[in-house]
Parts: sequence; C-alpha cells; structure tokens
Amino acid sequence: MAQRSDTYVSTRGGAPATNFAEALLRGMAPDSGLYMPAAWPTLTPGAWAAGRDYADMATSAMAPFIGEALPTGALDRALERLVAGFAPSEVTPLVRLEDDLYLLELFHGPTAAFKDLAMQLAASLASEALAASGETLTLVTATSGDTGAAAVAAFANQPRIRLIVLHPHERVSPVQRRQMTTVQAGNVLNLAVRGDFDDCQRLVKGLLADETLRAHGRFSSVNSINWARLAGQIPYYVSAVSQAAAMGETRPPVFVVPTGNFGDAFAGIAARKMGLPVAGFVAAVNANDALARAINEGVYARKAAVETASVSMDVQAPSNFERLVYEASGRDAALTAGLFADFARKGEVTLPADLLSALRAEVSAVSVDEPTTRAEIAHAHATWGQVVCPHTAVGLSAARGVDRARGPVIVLATAHPAKFGKDVAPVLGFDPDPPRVIRDLGDRAERFEVIGAEAAEALAAVRGFGG
Repeated sequence: MAQRSDTYVSTRGGAPATNFAEALLRGMAPDSGLYMPAAWPTLTPGAWAAGRDYADMATSAMAPFIGEALPTGALDRALERLVAGFAPSEVTPLVRLEDDLYLLELFHGPTAAFKDLAMQLAASLASEALAASGETLTLVTATSGDTGAAAVAAFANQPRIRLIVLHPHERVSPVQRRQMTTVQAGNVLNLAVRGDFDDCQRLVKGLLADETLRAHGRFSSVNSINWARLAGQIPYYVSAVSQAAAMGETRPPVFVVPTGNFGDAFAGIAARKMGLPVAGFVAAVNANDALARAINEGVYARKAAVETASVSMDVQAPSNFERLVYEASGRDAALTAGLFADFARKGEVTLPADLLSALRAEVSAVSVDEPTTRAEIAHAHATWGQVVCPHTAVGLSAARGVDRARGPVIVLATAHPAKFGKDVAPVLGFDPDPPRVIRDLGDRAERFEVIGAEAAEALAAVRGFGG
C-alpha cells in the first residue's frame, strides 16, 4: 500500500502511525521521536505561480498533510485568521537588495517575528481539533525568545488550552520577554529558567515524557518538534519562489536560513522534497555552532550555549536535526534512534560517512561570530539602507559568501530589528523604529516565575498551574 502524506510516523520507528490531528495534539511521538509524514506530497508548478495570494499557496502546501483529520474548512478558517494578522498583502514580502540577493521579510505579524506564521496556524488548528473531540490540552514549550512570544500571542485566552512557556532567565531580549510576560491571560504560565535554551528544551522533553501529566487531558508542545509548526512554515518558501518569479527570476533560488533549532530550515527542505524548485540551503548559525560542526566536521557534539546578540539562535542541540538525519538516512529509524540515544547519553556522536555525505547534499552550514554579525548590521544599513536584526545579519553574512552562479540568494529576515534594539543601536547610532505591536507593549506589568534548571522544579511548577 502506498504511503500517505496525511499519515505520520516517528523518526525512531517505535510508535504507531497516526493522523495530523494526533500529531498536532501530541507533539512528540510516544517513543520520544518526532513525527514525520509517511510520504511527501507533490506540489504542482501552479502552486508557486506568480500572482497567487498567500492563502491559496498555503492551502496547496498544507492541505495534503491534513487530509480529513480536522473539521471541514478548518484550514481555510486558520488561514483567514493568519492573513488578517499581517499588514502587507503578500504576508511575507520579498525585498530586492541587489542583483540576485533578496530578503524575505517574515516579521510583519503579531509579535514581529517569523514564528507568528506557523504559531497562528497551529493555534487555530489545535482549537478546531479540540472542539471536535471535546478534549482539553496543556501545551509546554521552550523558547529562546521568539517562539514563546508567538505562542503567547496565538494561544492566550484560547478555550480548552493552557500554555506553559519556559525561557532562559535573563537570556532573551527585553522586548521578547515582555511580549511573553505582559499578557495577563489566565491560561498562560511563564517560567524563567536559570540556565540556557538547551536546559529549557531538556526540561520540556522531560515533561513531555512524563505520562502522569496526561492524566487530566492532553499534554503536548508547540516547539518546532511539533510537525504542525513546520508545516505552517512551508508556505512562505512557496511564496518566496512565486514572488521571485514575478520579479523576473527564472532560476531556482538558494535559501540562506538563520538557524537555531533547525525547524525553519527543515521546512524549506520539506518544500523542496515536495517539488518546489530550490537550488540549495545554507544554515547560518552563530557562535553556537553544533549544527555547523556536525555538517562540516562530521561530529555532532553538545557544548554549553554561549550568549550572543542573536539570542534566538543560542542553541547547541537543535531538535530538528533529528528530522534531517532521518530523511537523509533514507528514513532509517533504527539508525536515527540509535544515534540520538547515544547523543543523549554521551553528548557526542560521530556521524557515519554515508550519512554525512547525504546530510551535506541537503544543506551546508556556516558559523558567523559576533564581530562579523555587528559588521553585517552596519554593512546592511550603509549599502542597502536596511536596518536588520542580529539573526538576519547572520544570514546576510553567510549569504554574501554564496556563489550566485548557483541561483539568486534569498535570506530569511526573521525578526524586526526593534526587538533587538540594544544590540542594533550601538552599531548604527540610533534605535530602530518600533512597529505598532512593540509600541503597544507600553509599561504593562510582567508576570513570570523563576525556577532552577532541575526537572523536579519544572514538574512542580507545571503541576501547580491552575490555568
């Protein structure tokens, strides 16, 4: 029997196949693997035809993953809500900087970061699934800044849903923190963890593995370990190719993706698997370079994350690297399970030569240090009149090293620079002009709880949350 794109399997091979609604509401597979569609659907060339609107392209990209798992019209209603929350008609406008170099602006949503695009969809689709089943859902997510803000904006006051967000204490930007902690919704709990993002992510994975937390309803995550989050990011790659075609580009582009947890980059790889014409992917990382070392040196090794200006990329154990390994290995679940079990136990694994070759065929990786990031912020303003955030600067720096003979280069601009004014202003000598969604934060009171990086403290906080 042919595999279906609306059927989901675990990267570790030890969980039963399921549908989109279950993958969405559960998040991580019961064998601790990540859900993947059993097969890739095929996009027809008309999906990225010039002139199509965002909702139409998103429907083409996402509907095959959902099948009949949600109520009729659920995706249409989710996309209507999404598009209404973005100012430009393109939703993710493509901006030409110079010949064969573009920025794809992903920051025009409710929290001025690219995470809004998938999170708004995930919230709408989860609400549809819960209304149909009559269930309740507790969501727990780790964030290095933007994921948590987008999750709070999307899920605050949603019926049948509680949201618990863990962020590294004093290691997110002030704007990112306040976007999470000034929302006074009773169904949201913010936990500031004394540690780094990888500590937060470790705590979330531990909570998701604790079956006792499912006793009073569903318990899941909206980190990019959740397949619905990645599916919601595929459409803007389709939109980018469509807009590039409308601007006269005839060659498939190379995408340069500022990368932390690798979900954004893997969504692009998924789009290419579906048939979107793409010449290649470059994962641009900061000084937290575990992914780059894995791709370039063949050793995947965990180190303590260091704090950088591009805080949302301060990740040394990117969860979605597991999806990349699974796909590049020919969907070898046994290899994937064994490799990540070894990594969890030892903190370091050497990648087999054939796997490493396959990984390099999917993506290359570049690490950009802090002085270079600052220099790129200055260069973008001096050369193109663009004020960019540190994450986008990492991407631009990597992009300027890409041979444009491969194709036009599209850099994902992941956040509005005003979210990182304390890092941008010293370079440019002025504060970035904040968009309305940041100005509206005002001086509202914050609400969060500080905990240690121990599993027992996180568990106690979650169990004590009334919501």
